[in-house]
Order: sequence, then structure tokens, then C-alpha cells
Amino acid sequence: MTIEIVKLSEKAKTQLITLKRRTGIQNWNVLCRWAFCTSLNESSIPPKEKIQIDSSIEMTWKIFGGTHAEVYFALLVQRCKQDRFDLSSKTLNEQFKLHLHRGISYLATNPKLTSIATLLALTKKPLE
Repeated sequence: MTIEIVKLSEKAKTQLITLKRRTGIQNWNVLCRWAFCTSLNESSIPPKEKIQIDSSIEMTWKIFGGTHAEVYFALLVQRCKQDRFDLSSKTLNEQFKLHLHRGISYLATNPKLTSIATLLALTKKPLE
């Protein structure tokens, strides 16, 4: 079981562009890692929705996760177990996509996220 390709919606692409401008982080994969972990940190299950994958942003799982790709996958598996989902490839892919897009939206719509410093502050405590 694995995720091969990470694809994003046009809305997520626009939000990532905003995040790049605010934080100065230029790599999609780095921002996507932050977004994924931000969503995993939420106790609620992301709402099931049909996300239209219509942007030009696409990366392999290895690019998304970098040298820690296995850790990100393990985090996804653990979260799926916690949320009592089966661990089929279909479910893992779906939950990853939902967490990634929810995290991107959370970060992009947070008015206090104006720099890399405030992004780092998210690891200490949530911004209000």
C-alpha cells in the first residue's frame, strides 16, 4: 500500500501561492507537508467531499515526503487507524487527499499566518 502521486485542486494551488508569498517558502512539497500535518493535528475527521483535481501541481510521493516519506505515510496510517478506517489503498489515498486539502485551507485562511515565524509558532500552539 502506498500513495504514488500527489495531485492538487486549483483552489489548493491558489491557496499555496498565497502561502508561498506569506511565508517565503518556495517549494510546494514543503508547504504541503506543513498542511498535511496541520490537518492531522485536528481531532476531527475531515469532511468527505469530492475534490476536483484540476491544477497543474503534481508530485510523486517521494517528492512530497522527501527523506521522511515513510514517516508521513506512517502518520497517515496511524490516523486512519485512529479514525477507524480500513487501510485499503483507496481509503489511504482518499484520507490523504482530504487531510492535505483541509490543511492547505486552514493555513491559507488563517489571517495571523503572515510569515515563516508564525508558521513555526503553529508547532507550539494554535494561532487564534
